[in-house]
Amino acid sequence: MLIAITKFKLPKPVTRDEARKIFLSTAPKYQGMPGLFRKHYFIWEDGSTVGGVYLWRSRADAEAQYTDSWKSFVREKYGTEPSITYLDNLITVDNITDEMLTHE
Repeated sequence: MLIAITKFKLPKPVTRDEARKIFLSTAPKYQGMPGLFRKHYFIWEDGSTVGGVYLWRSRADAEAQYTDSWKSFVREKYGTEPSITYLDNLITVDNITDEMLTHE
């Protein structure tokens, strides 16, 4: 599995409520997305940066999402260029399901 972290430095800070409204407007497009297990939206305390932490089945699934079209969508929605960081996910501790998952 793969963790991808997307981050957008905003042209001007937003409040938590503003960010939540923006996130709710985009969240439905990620429901049922092939290869995506979870997405967490986040905001910096000062409201200057927002982004997402994704858990993907594979890097290929993640890269299929982060296309030029996706980057254009981010630029239009947030007024900034996105950054993407990929991390290998070796072990997941899930306290909701009481599982520890290892990933080869």
